[in-house]
Amino acid sequence: MTYKYDFLIIGAGIAGMSYALKVAKAKKGKVCIICKTTLDEANTRFAQGGVASVTNLELDNFDKHIHDTIVAGDYVNDVEAVKQVVTKAPEQIKALVEWGTNFDKKSNGDYDLHREGGHSEFRILHHADDTGAEIQRALMAAVRANPDIEIKENHFAVEIITQHHLGARVTRRSPYIYCYGAYVLNPENKVDTYLSRVTVMCTGGCGAVYQTTTNPVIATGDGEAMVYRAKGTVKDMEFVQFHPTSLYHPGETHPAYLITEAMRGYGGILKLPNGEAFMKKYDERGSLAPRDIVARAIDKEMKKNGIDHVYLDVTHKDAEETKHHFPNIYKKCLSIGIDITKEMIPVRPAAHYMCGGIKVDLNGCSSIERLYAIGECSCTGLHGGNRLASNSLIEAVVYADAAAKHSIEHVDDYDFNDKVPAWNDEGTLTNEEHVLITQANKEVGEIMSNYVGIVRSDLRLKRAWDRLDLLYEETESLFKRVKISRDLCELRNMINVGYLITRMAIERKECRGLHYTIDYPLHAYDKK
Repeated sequence: MTYKYDFLIIGAGIAGMSYALKVAKAKKGKVCIICKTTLDEANTRFAQGGVASVTNLELDNFDKHIHDTIVAGDYVNDVEAVKQVVTKAPEQIKALVEWGTNFDKKSNGDYDLHREGGHSEFRILHHADDTGAEIQRALMAAVRANPDIEIKENHFAVEIITQHHLGARVTRRSPYIYCYGAYVLNPENKVDTYLSRVTVMCTGGCGAVYQTTTNPVIATGDGEAMVYRAKGTVKDMEFVQFHPTSLYHPGETHPAYLITEAMRGYGGILKLPNGEAFMKKYDERGSLAPRDIVARAIDKEMKKNGIDHVYLDVTHKDAEETKHHFPNIYKKCLSIGIDITKEMIPVRPAAHYMCGGIKVDLNGCSSIERLYAIGECSCTGLHGGNRLASNSLIEAVVYADAAAKHSIEHVDDYDFNDKVPAWNDEGTLTNEEHVLITQANKEVGEIMSNYVGIVRSDLRLKRAWDRLDLLYEETESLFKRVKISRDLCELRNMINVGYLITRMAIERKECRGLHYTIDYPLHAYDKK
């Protein structure tokens, strides 16, 4: 089957849904959201902490937020991108509220602002400890209520369509690569052709390439992999952020339950099993240091002491206040026998956020014509080498707005390409091949966690490269001869993303932001 939409949106988190609402309002054509599972299963839903925006002008200002973002990003940031997100954040907060998002307020009506690691002021808007879920709820209601937005749940984008599919040779040196839509696997395991005038990639993160992640199991880096295979520009993939404090509960790995950074902002202290607070040894800010420093410190203490987790202690705080601020964390921990008002919380780092991705400009335009990328799968330059806490949700909605304005202005410049051929859907998939896919999936997680994790070295990266190369050859061979399935496509994407993270880590000959290697201990610009 062939479908035609003026705006084809691949992904359904905060970026995809806010973009859809903005272009639908413009009445410039048909809008379709492709969602690989259901609308409510997105990385957005798992964001606990909140949304960063300057709202208290008596204590805070844009310059402070810009400075905090660049310091956390280890000065790798695109300064113009930082300025755009920070200065446009307040108006996009208003948009989220207009779509039905509820942020917690004080009795006087002001926002109840939190402070998180790396922030110099209280500027985090939140909804208890489930802000992402609240935003997702509001956006889902708004999208479902909009008759101009069509939602295709349980549909999986296999590849974006470029002139390569028309027989033209496409290379990374080609002056222009054009996107004409996407091939999409439907729930009946048939691949349909979706032609579009504008395509928007907002597929979220890629945490599932690691053994333990705060992301859902569907976070397999689909957007980055598709764009890379289409010869688009992908950047800064070495900067993988590990959240320092996922709940240590063996068996829960995709996702591992997130213990929000706001709990450290609230006064939580990281401790060893013997009760010793250890973060001051690594940073004067203690438990409020930026995530990369905290994650490395925990990793080092775990290895040094031969333990598989440390603890986050809030037992010194008022019990009722703790339960009020963190009701979901309290409930979750209680379900596994831990009363956080009386006992310390077992935590360990987990893969959390990709700071790199599909390279885009200030309008969200990728290097491929007619293709935009927004949200976690994109690399705007905002985060640099390390994402400042709670900057990701606001980045997604700010760039959704920028991409919507730009694409609305240009959509009439593009036509549908009716010469695109149908997908070749031959072959069969046996139970034996399913076993191979499952095993290869586990291997990718082991390779990435063991060799391309929080602390890296040339030797580890080379070993990852060699093993991923073998998996790549095996998987591509399988892909060419068997009937397509979502599991096989996700494995293929994970291998591509693992390769990109590893290659870019090998190329960066310095410790910078989230990329920490024992072979290059100093910034390149520090070496004399």
